[in-house]
Amino acid sequence: MPYRYGYYWDPTYILVLIGAVISLIASARVKSTFNKYSKMRSRTNMTGAQAAQRVLNSAGIYDVRIQHVAGSLTDHYNPKNKTLNLSDSVYGSTSVAAIGVAAHECGHAIQHQQGYSPLSIRSALVPAANFGSAAAWPLIILGIIFGGAGSIFCQIGILFFSAAVLFQLVTLPVEFNASSRAVHMLGNIGILSDQELPYTKKVLKAAALTYVAGAAAAILQLLRLLFLFGGRSRD
Repeated sequence: MPYRYGYYWDPTYILVLIGAVISLIASARVKSTFNKYSKMRSRTNMTGAQAAQRVLNSAGIYDVRIQHVAGSLTDHYNPKNKTLNLSDSVYGSTSVAAIGVAAHECGHAIQHQQGYSPLSIRSALVPAANFGSAAAWPLIILGIIFGGAGSIFCQIGILFFSAAVLFQLVTLPVEFNASSRAVHMLGNIGILSDQELPYTKKVLKAAALTYVAGAAAAILQLLRLLFLFGGRSRD
């Protein structure tokens, strides 16, 4: 048979299972940590949007628009149109958790303004990562059908998936650096007190672990693909 595994259970599924468990644990932790500290109102009583505006202005950034987006923890900075998008649970909330998340997104805006190299690399990788994620499995399936597990289609599929894994890895320093900038700015500007900063750090640390979990899951999936389809065709 050209392909021993995949149609039924094979030992490599354990790698996918481990990745899924890691991701679920990280997701549950960030939600529970955010919910815990979203009940703790900040001393300044500033909302996430107000804190974000102050952080941006303190960094000399005046061309980034802050806007409200639907959802919970859907916050993100869009470098293409220079918008800082804050979710329902952050935009109008005065909690230390919301202010921390808002400042984290400001960290990305500051990275963009200063030409932070890992952010530039990640932005450049977005098209390749999106295409690689979408095309990898169709190519691998074609390879299995027409050439066996080690066919050229499978090799190309693995290469495309590797682009998505690389994107996950480059994301890590970008996210950790944004959190570091956020904590530094919040303390220096006086938006959060020395007593409040440790709580915000816990929220941002939990959020960062979701990216670590995502990278770990992607690496485990890549290892599975290499094990199953990375060698020469099996007869």
